[in-house]
Amino acid sequence: MEGVSLLFNRTTAILFAFTAGALLPQAHVASWVVRYLIMTMLFIVFLQTRFSRESLRLSHALLFAANLGMGFLGYAVGWMVGGRNIALALFFAGITPTATAAAVIVSFLRGRVDYVVAAFLLTNLGIAALMPLLLPFVLGEATPDVFGRVFTSVLIVVFLPMAVALLLRWAHPACTGWPAKLRNFSFGLWLSAMFLIMANASHFLRSQEGLPSSTLWAIGLGSILICAANFTLGRWIGGREFAREASQSLGQKNTAFTIYLAMTYASPLIALGPTFYVIWHNLWNSLQLHRARKAGGD
Repeated sequence: MEGVSLLFNRTTAILFAFTAGALLPQAHVASWVVRYLIMTMLFIVFLQTRFSRESLRLSHALLFAANLGMGFLGYAVGWMVGGRNIALALFFAGITPTATAAAVIVSFLRGRVDYVVAAFLLTNLGIAALMPLLLPFVLGEATPDVFGRVFTSVLIVVFLPMAVALLLRWAHPACTGWPAKLRNFSFGLWLSAMFLIMANASHFLRSQEGLPSSTLWAIGLGSILICAANFTLGRWIGGREFAREASQSLGQKNTAFTIYLAMTYASPLIALGPTFYVIWHNLWNSLQLHRARKAGGD
């Protein structure tokens, strides 16, 4: 199956980007570029994403509620286990909306792509709209100034690319074919973002004296438990008809968005929550596609 080898190659490339970023902390000086990489990736996605009310199901509302709930569950458990930093790291890991690539994985698994596209739009736009309200409270800085800054960031990073993409689709309908041609380019943007994010985290960790390794272990373990819970809960929410699609929608995350917010309004340490999540959901994707290939006999 071509999709399996492709995902294994991409998972290897992501792990390489992580390793390179960890070994080159000097690259943190370019971390400001991450914002524009995310905007470009979202713009390309919105060029081809179409919303259909016929694709919406009751389970989509449950997925959105679970997405929110997992963020606050991670926050609560993090506080009990290790305090504020772990709580925030797990909040950002849990609150992250559906990844754009979730639809691609579901297509490899021969599932309903339209279901995942609807979940992507609902969770990404819904979480983005709520973040200006939620983030100041979890950060303990619930002031009009913080609300305004988060609102402006989300508006620029998410809704501006969407508006430009919709305008371009209206003016030049043929542009909906561009994302297919730019798939490798988009993945290159994602790798660049992961490299810079890891370089920033590496620089931060190297500059912290006395940071206990138990904190890193807690964030890594917490993020993998959230990942497992998301894929499992999603399968239950989807029921017999959409188990695979709902599992992928809740489990595979648009981590670039929450990593950017964590780096901007918290710290690179806290951004490790969704950063670790990138590894876990890609490893699971590789495993399930490998199992799909064996089941298909190719």
